[in-house]
Amino acid sequence: MSNYDLIDLTINEKKLANAIRRAKERGIIIPTYAQMKNPDLIPNEIKEALKTVGLTDLNPLNLFRTNWHNDPKDTGGLFGEGNYVVLPKELTGVDAKIVAISGKYFPTGSHKVGAAISCLAPRLVTGQFDPTTTKAVWPSTGNYCRGGAYVSTLLACESIAILPEGMSRERFEWLETVAGETIATPGTESNVKEIFDKCWELRNSGEDLMIFNQFDEFGNYLWHYDITGSFIEEVLNKVPGNYKGYVSSTGSGGTLAAGDYLKTIYPTSKVIAAEALQCPTIYMNGFGEHRIEGIGDKHIPWVHNVKNTDAVAAIDDEIPMNMIRLFNEPEGLKLLKSKGVSDEVISKLQWAGISGCGNIASAIKMAKYFELKEDDVIVTVLTDSMDMYESRLAEMNEIQGEFTELEAYRVYHQYLQGINTEYFKELNYRERKAVHNLKYYTWVEQQGKTYEEICAQWDDDDYWTSIPKKIKELDKLIISFNDAVKKA
Repeated sequence: MSNYDLIDLTINEKKLANAIRRAKERGIIIPTYAQMKNPDLIPNEIKEALKTVGLTDLNPLNLFRTNWHNDPKDTGGLFGEGNYVVLPKELTGVDAKIVAISGKYFPTGSHKVGAAISCLAPRLVTGQFDPTTTKAVWPSTGNYCRGGAYVSTLLACESIAILPEGMSRERFEWLETVAGETIATPGTESNVKEIFDKCWELRNSGEDLMIFNQFDEFGNYLWHYDITGSFIEEVLNKVPGNYKGYVSSTGSGGTLAAGDYLKTIYPTSKVIAAEALQCPTIYMNGFGEHRIEGIGDKHIPWVHNVKNTDAVAAIDDEIPMNMIRLFNEPEGLKLLKSKGVSDEVISKLQWAGISGCGNIASAIKMAKYFELKEDDVIVTVLTDSMDMYESRLAEMNEIQGEFTELEAYRVYHQYLQGINTEYFKELNYRERKAVHNLKYYTWVEQQGKTYEEICAQWDDDDYWTSIPKKIKELDKLIISFNDAVKKA
């Protein structure tokens, strides 16, 4: 057994009593992991109540929409098979089926709300976080701090969102309506250290707060391992073919955990980490700036199980930036239709934001590198949708001019059909360990982790597998909390 208690379930009775009282006052019920995985388990009275609740409403009932099965409706939707699209060869240029699961119909328009509830809810039901006195701090490069601010509001907690000042205008406008306070740090998605520096400043301020850093919070890993991984398993049971691998941007490292789950079912499957070529941290221990918003880098996240990462795809940010034009401008959609892409698929291309397009490009690289056939299946993730990037389209039109028919042809052939295996690297044992060792400089030297634990992450076989074993105990605590709220 691992000597590290990565999901701490220690009870603080005094703070727990405060959390129960606050939940009673606000009518809060917390969903279990079992309910987030399988919405059929959600009580019928909650489903009935959700029929009058909008998808983005600041209503505690929307905690029960923290799952992959939400109906694609703005108001009153319940739960179905989930939202995913199978991208055809006419679009991708490869024989293999690329299946993209969509985060658009989570309450915040991104699956990051799941990681947020998985970090905060365990602290509430154990009494480690007192919502009557403590502020929840959510550092990220965009979607996670939005998810954190949203979940904080639903759970009656004060929140502070931290994100780089260079992120899209839509993110800041959204946070103005939800977060208690928003702090903009210098730089863009590549400037994660500046976010960490701000966290240290807040820690040292003496203010009563708790920092939920997605890059080292194992609740993030746990949610994606259990909830995202299980959903992908469901999708694979519906899409015929031979599952070959899972592709996800590195980001916080949390979404990659779904690949760890899938390897327990498909042991020969591969996990491919995607990152920006302009900031090739895994690909060549590099650094830099890029435009693929939301995949913060220049470090290896503490919750990234590097030992399970089989390859890295470095994507030139010109590819997703051009893809969002092709997938959203009228001339682009007209061209795709002429190439045989169905109306159904075209209607779902708006599900892919900038990082989603980067993930699609990485999946295409994987298919070409491993010479996958038409019976092979790759799964990737569309973290958010174009709802957060309309201003980027407007900026590109202003700088580059109208997206014409000729430009659509150029982008289609250069940045979609023209994707090749350049900047794709399989990682052998020594190369994976070299990537893992990069954690030392961020986490041990700067962020207070121990030398012993970074070694355990690599050497202790139980370190990572101990995390999902906490779910049953966590669900018992959530049920006990909800029962106490009803009786209060």
